[in-house]
Amino acid sequence: MTRVLIGCLLLPALAWAGPREDYARQWPLTLARDDAGAYRVTLDDSVYRQLQSPALRDLVVLDRSGTPVPTAVFAPEQPLARSTRRLAVPFFPLPASAPAGAQGWELVSEADADGRLRRVEARTRGASAEAPRTALLVDLSRVREPVVALVLHWAAVEALDVGYRVEASDDLDHWQAIATRGRLVDLRRDGRHLLHRRIELFGLMPHYQRARYLRLTPDRAEAAFEVTAVEAELASTVAPSPLQWRELAPRAAAEGTAPTFDYDLGGPFPVRAAEVALAGNHALRWRLSSRDDEEAEWRPRVADGLAYRIAPGTRSQARMLDAVVRDRHWRLDADGAVPGTPRLRLGYRPEVVVFVAQGEPPYTLVAGSARAQREEAPLEQLVAAVRRARGRDWQPAPAYLGSSRELAGEAALVPRRDWKTWLLWGVLVLGAAVVAGFALSLLRRSHATGA
Repeated sequence: MTRVLIGCLLLPALAWAGPREDYARQWPLTLARDDAGAYRVTLDDSVYRQLQSPALRDLVVLDRSGTPVPTAVFAPEQPLARSTRRLAVPFFPLPASAPAGAQGWELVSEADADGRLRRVEARTRGASAEAPRTALLVDLSRVREPVVALVLHWAAVEALDVGYRVEASDDLDHWQAIATRGRLVDLRRDGRHLLHRRIELFGLMPHYQRARYLRLTPDRAEAAFEVTAVEAELASTVAPSPLQWRELAPRAAAEGTAPTFDYDLGGPFPVRAAEVALAGNHALRWRLSSRDDEEAEWRPRVADGLAYRIAPGTRSQARMLDAVVRDRHWRLDADGAVPGTPRLRLGYRPEVVVFVAQGEPPYTLVAGSARAQREEAPLEQLVAAVRRARGRDWQPAPAYLGSSRELAGEAALVPRRDWKTWLLWGVLVLGAAVVAGFALSLLRRSHATGA
């Protein structure tokens, strides 16, 4: 009896293997910087296709030990989802030129597998004196957005006016001068202050806007001053990000004078627009409806759509929906014969996950579960408090999704049996059986004594 009870008590423990085993897949996160405290990561197609919850509750960020950290999902137009405009980046001072009597200097660097610089050492040859450290090596290896300018901060100086040339590299061995120059100015006269910290990179080609490393060399080596911080100014715009599109082939079709086509979106994408794509010249009126559950009623989304194409280059525009729709199943009804197989294009703007860097890195995003739900986190209140301390323009730093890897896979999409409830009922039934056995034993003894 004791062994049976111990075995029953161990079943729930064996069934619970930790938070990671409750999710189908995971994505490692690369942080743009280490000390930001809070980060934002934009979801992509692979995450949406794994999610099961229409409210995206089966998505959370875990720390190194697998413990969930405070996580929340925001629409791209919400303030917390917006990209930070400036990001502090690592930099290393270098000699602008070799000192007198030296034969030159060499650069010794140590980088991680992802390209992040751990150590940079500039060694001079042929002289013991240290060269003036006025050139800079800027590490952009973890920044994936285009960088449009560098903003430099330096210790107080009496006067500063120096030009800089910029070179780009992806491997620290091969450098290419780029068609941009910068000038740093810090001058005072008659109570006026002229200050210019930015080195514009607008002249860079797109490749160089994403270069892993930039080297800044002053025109005059004698203009020595101490740089205290370097910020990368990221490309940003007030306009909303462009729609991303999912193009779907029909999985089922009902032929007739008014044919119907069914499509499976494959995940809770936040759909905002729809259009019908057909080959060749055409003109077609259509209606669109959707539902999340195959047993639910269809709900109308577009009542009077028009698709047309007259070559060359004249075609209908996408229809914006009245609200964001996360339904997986979509139905297209055509008014009249359809010349070919229509493909349904659904447009969406990816949402942004914001999380607090609680616990120890590295962090991973996990998604896809019928067993676990993310707990609500007061991130808006937290960020408001941080802004009061750091300034109202503070934003979470960027983080980026890596290649996904399977965790529990399809098993995570099957609801877990409620072992606690079954165990409780088993204990109650077992207890009732024991009590009934004692009662029956006492009843038999009383009959035997009476006899």
